[in-house]
Amino acid sequence: MTTPLSFPKKKSIVVLFLLLVTILTTLNPIYPNEQFLQHIGTFIISLVLLIDLKKNKLQLGAFICVSLFILIHIIGARWIYSFVPYQDWLNNIFGWNLDSSRNHFDRFAHFSFGILIFPYFYNLFSLLKIRKKIKVLIAWALVQSFSVFYETFEWMLTLLLSGDTADNYNGQQGDLWDAQKDMALAMLGSTLIGAYFLLFNKKNN
Repeated sequence: MTTPLSFPKKKSIVVLFLLLVTILTTLNPIYPNEQFLQHIGTFIISLVLLIDLKKNKLQLGAFICVSLFILIHIIGARWIYSFVPYQDWLNNIFGWNLDSSRNHFDRFAHFSFGILIFPYFYNLFSLLKIRKKIKVLIAWALVQSFSVFYETFEWMLTLLLSGDTADNYNGQQGDLWDAQKDMALAMLGSTLIGAYFLLFNKKNN
């Protein structure tokens, strides 16, 4: 007799919330073609959550960190990163008037990648009997590796797209050093969270 498939409640709620946000942000799309391309990444990263719903191996904190990054990506995909109206949001909510000619939401997303994906990689090695410093180093290196892989994938994909579509997809906004800056911000984020895990987070050994 087979038992019914059950999922951890808190993680299931998080996944359902992300699904709802994804559906809502794809209604009346502003940039339908580019948003569809952006959500290829959403699907790939979401596989981490879907697999863990069944296996339930990830710590809840790491699961939520990956979910937060997906949420940031969903928001970025809606406005294809280059046109996220975060300056208007900050002005309306906090009264902050950020006058910048460049939209920095993509920079924020890459910095967040370094911070939010690091706990997932660290958690993958939590059961191994290796020193904490080694696990931190491996997780840090994996963040850099995936950051380079993504920038390479983004470059290769844009070679197949038209000029305007390519620029809208990768959010370069005319910056020739965009890829290098994105990778540097991911490195900065992962370095900061890695230092926290190493020096202050005693729960993760």
